[in-house]
Amino acid sequence: MSIHKLVQYFLLLFLFIGTIVSAQLSSDFYSTTCPNVLSTIKTQVDSAVNNEPRMGASLLRLHFHDCFVQGCDASVLLDDTSNFTGEKTAGPNANSIRGFEVIDTIKSQVESLCPGVVSCADILAVAARDSVVALGGPSWTVQLGRRDSTTASLSSANSDLPGFSFDLSQLITAFSNKGFTTQEMVALSGAHTIGEARCVTFRQRIYNESNIDSSYATSLQANCPSVGDDSNLSPIDTTTPTTFDNAYFKNLQSQKGLFHSDQQLFNGGSTDSQVTSYGSDAQSFATDFANAMLKMGNLSPLTGTTGQIRTNCAKIN
Repeated sequence: MSIHKLVQYFLLLFLFIGTIVSAQLSSDFYSTTCPNVLSTIKTQVDSAVNNEPRMGASLLRLHFHDCFVQGCDASVLLDDTSNFTGEKTAGPNANSIRGFEVIDTIKSQVESLCPGVVSCADILAVAARDSVVALGGPSWTVQLGRRDSTTASLSSANSDLPGFSFDLSQLITAFSNKGFTTQEMVALSGAHTIGEARCVTFRQRIYNESNIDSSYATSLQANCPSVGDDSNLSPIDTTTPTTFDNAYFKNLQSQKGLFHSDQQLFNGGSTDSQVTSYGSDAQSFATDFANAMLKMGNLSPLTGTTGQIRTNCAKIN
């Protein structure tokens, strides 16, 4: 082969590889291979959220806790094996993440529709969007084509996920490490407009912090004693706990953030103005949240021939 033809060959090869990389995810990935997948997922999510509104927050959180560890690859769903310890027992996840049975139900239905086609990672991404919509929040077009990991990382789950006791600088760093701006971090924190939290996660705040509305703290103490009852639940958004809206940001302005990390967003720091803006402009928050979720769903996905399509989301094939 001549030098000229060799150069042409490598140029074409690079162009081909570049096309594959840029193509990664697309909104119509399953349009021919599993055309009913989106409606199937939506039906199950709507049913689960209708049965228990908290499940919407749980499914949204599963996607988030998946994407922040190794990228959006469904590693969070894997059970422990003899080769690795999964992420379910990591500090931010243990006795906390939930909704696995809903994902399993969706997966079994999708497998009967189109076996070996739809990834668990994509199911998580779609279920998160559908959960937000089911609770009155914004919609967005989920990009699809992720594949599932064949391993998980307990250590990354412990190091990469932001915690309820984080200060503002720690929150900014945790999200910046994943490529998010501070404004996107504030928008994504608005996910706390739905869901409930265990007493053990906010006890220190309601008994020991001063930047909290006193009547709010007292009301929480009634269900969360200073010792014991760690698993008693309280809504994260005290105003409209089962509606995806911008009340979370208004609550922060009234010093009614449930977690230490929540109130850090409105505590005389650099994010105060963003909280105020979202508190007065629900549409601005909805738009920014949807865009940030799209960005999060694109964190280091496995595509092409990497990873696999797990038949059972809890274990590798």
